[in-house]
Amino acid sequence: MTWRKRIFDLFFASLLVVILGPFILWFAWVVWREDGRPIFYAAERMKSPTESFRLWKFRTMSVVDDDSGVSGAHKAARVTPTGERLRRRRLDEFPQLWNILKGDLSFVGPRPPLREYVERFPEIYGEVLKSRPGVTGLATIVFHKHEGRLLSACITAEETDDVYCRICIPRKARLDLIYQRHQSTCYDFDLVFQTIGNLFRRRQG
Repeated sequence: MTWRKRIFDLFFASLLVVILGPFILWFAWVVWREDGRPIFYAAERMKSPTESFRLWKFRTMSVVDDDSGVSGAHKAARVTPTGERLRRRRLDEFPQLWNILKGDLSFVGPRPPLREYVERFPEIYGEVLKSRPGVTGLATIVFHKHEGRLLSACITAEETDDVYCRICIPRKARLDLIYQRHQSTCYDFDLVFQTIGNLFRRRQG
């Protein structure tokens, strides 16, 4: 990560913590009131092929003892009503401001993958994770909705894994590498504003 990108992240993450702090506390209280504890969901993600970190979100699903892989229709019954509302506008990701301040994430970059996929596809993630993972990015903007539709049609964990590995990982990686080749502060601004615009359009829809 360049020093310009790090300053960009620190400045805007600090600003958003101040602006969004009351809303973050409110969402935390709503999750606690509606769904109980834990309020937050902390999951292992990879920021390089060998370094992991704890990614923080508001909890949107019921807790189970064993949970692995990405979410498809086989996990849909676990999403709480509160979690569905938070996910619809990506409000569950507000706690990731902490990850940005720590330096685990950037605002813009590839979404941080699970360890199991990094270990299964080292040649792909060896290239993708040369960029610091981000909260949003080109692949998120272009492919997120299509990925959601693909995975929502998968009714078993095995089917979800097959579709994710066969279709989603290669397509997202191509987009992440396009971003990597063209990354700049101006491009990051553009992708952030595109993300915000998509969220408002989703709200209106």
